[in-house]
Amino acid sequence: MEQQALVIALIGALGIGAQWIAWRTGWPAIALMLVAGVIAGPVLGLIDPHRTFGDLLEPLVSVAVAIILFEGGLSLNFRELRRTDGAVARLLFVGVPIGWLLGALACYYVGGLVWPVAILFAGILVVTGPTVVLPLLRQTNIAARPRAILKWEAIVNDPIGALCGVITFEYLRRAGEGVTIPALLGSLLAASIVAGLIGFGAARAIGWAFPRGHVPEYLKAPVLLVAVIATFVVSNLIQQETGLLAVTVMGIALANMRLDSLRDIHPFKENVTVLLISGVFVLLSATLNLGVLERFEWRFLAFLFALLFLVRPATVLLSLAFTRVPWNERLLVAWIAPRGIVAVAISGLFALRLGNLGYEDGSILVTLSFAVVVATILAHGFSIGPVARLLKVTGATQRGLLIVGATPWSNALAAQLRQLDVPVTICDTSWQRLAPARRVGLPTYHGEILAEATEDRLDLSQYEVLIATTDNEAYNALVCNEFAPEIGRDNVYQLGGGAHDDDAKALPASLRGRALFTSGHGVEEIVRRLADGWAFRKTRITDKFDFDTARAGMADEADMLLLLRKGGPLRFFSHASRPTPQSGDTIISFGPPSGARRVQQEVGE
Repeated sequence: MEQQALVIALIGALGIGAQWIAWRTGWPAIALMLVAGVIAGPVLGLIDPHRTFGDLLEPLVSVAVAIILFEGGLSLNFRELRRTDGAVARLLFVGVPIGWLLGALACYYVGGLVWPVAILFAGILVVTGPTVVLPLLRQTNIAARPRAILKWEAIVNDPIGALCGVITFEYLRRAGEGVTIPALLGSLLAASIVAGLIGFGAARAIGWAFPRGHVPEYLKAPVLLVAVIATFVVSNLIQQETGLLAVTVMGIALANMRLDSLRDIHPFKENVTVLLISGVFVLLSATLNLGVLERFEWRFLAFLFALLFLVRPATVLLSLAFTRVPWNERLLVAWIAPRGIVAVAISGLFALRLGNLGYEDGSILVTLSFAVVVATILAHGFSIGPVARLLKVTGATQRGLLIVGATPWSNALAAQLRQLDVPVTICDTSWQRLAPARRVGLPTYHGEILAEATEDRLDLSQYEVLIATTDNEAYNALVCNEFAPEIGRDNVYQLGGGAHDDDAKALPASLRGRALFTSGHGVEEIVRRLADGWAFRKTRITDKFDFDTARAGMADEADMLLLLRKGGPLRFFSHASRPTPQSGDTIISFGPPSGARRVQQEVGE
């Protein structure tokens, strides 16, 4: 028991540690988790999943994958699907058969597998998978449409690959019984429809019970988690490997019901998914037996080359032919197809079953599946950023600032940032209040930032910081609290909230954004100072003109607002954080019109 607890703790530390290192360095998290699992498992022998968990290993991994797929389904909104111009449907209904056919040809003629094993393995390889694609997309800045295509394909195709493997195996197992392919397809199609209905029914039950108060708030997340596992198990009892389809349908259905209850448990399900992806990936990497590498043949390298540079590109380009998706986006999607947990787990499962049927090549699937996973993770994980830049399908080169509340103060701040080439958008519900910003050419968004329609009309992924500057501090706090889970609590700011702001004491700090300025001036104080002629100034820090000199050149009452570092994030001076300026940084301060000790190095003076 103590040994199992130590292994679980080590798996968690390695998985989360790899994700943290990826966040700090920008390296692909999936590659780091793969390396961590291999080192801790077959290299050092610290983790032996089969010895530690025994017969529980397979169901544990299966349930974890089901929860990951469900959470991925919760992120699939049909509004986003419409932006893909039909690409996802093409990749599903056209791409899967083409990929299966081309993959089978590569497995047989290049990989040297016998036809039955080649067809089964090719069916499994049509998947990409959210466990590998979602971490890649989280760390990479690519345009909205290819991002949506890759995300939808990864989540929707994941259960499809498992079903392709089931179809082939069932035909091989029952070949002596005279079963025909149409009959087998018919039975599996019926089972898949039943699984989809089970998933949809579970979603409808949750959608009915949660808003009506039949489940208390503290039990909603546990009930949802148990419902996902139950849906997965029940579907698998009806037909093996249909559980993944059921939980995917359940997640997509719930995502498009717009349940307010799901917004409250969103941080919980995201945290669970991060833990599961980290743990399962390290766990499966640790199961790699270095002895299977002895069976690795040179023809397998040719097979990997064919899979990366022939099968996947041909599948995507043929599927997306004559669509409105631009060529550069098609090429990016054609290149990115990392395989992960599902491919490894299902390949290992069918390798045992094929061996029982007398197919010796079945054991090679373990070697080939890990080779495919390692090759695609390393190739796509380290190249997605450079390839996206080469094809010019990246998002905004610099994530910008979203200002909620059009006021003279926020307009002046936006004008200063625009001079420094920082993307800024001002949002307000009043067309009249946005007029001054429009007159000077500042980007604006007219509408309620908290409305559901905003998700369709405003791409929030292009902003790294949000500040709320309306004259209603309670509303500012509401905006910051709403977007903190998405943008990051350290990246949402509002006026007020400092130690000297009496109005801020009415709301607890946990409900507010970070206070702008180290002194935490409130809205009324900012309005008063603006009326007295206070203005923004920008100061460039150099080796000769350091931070202390710059501070000495400002008026005693002036406040530093933010620091801009070329190629880096916006860093605000607040009551909770004080960034350290370096040479080359630009500081924006807010000070009085007179009394400042002028310096020649001040930009714009």
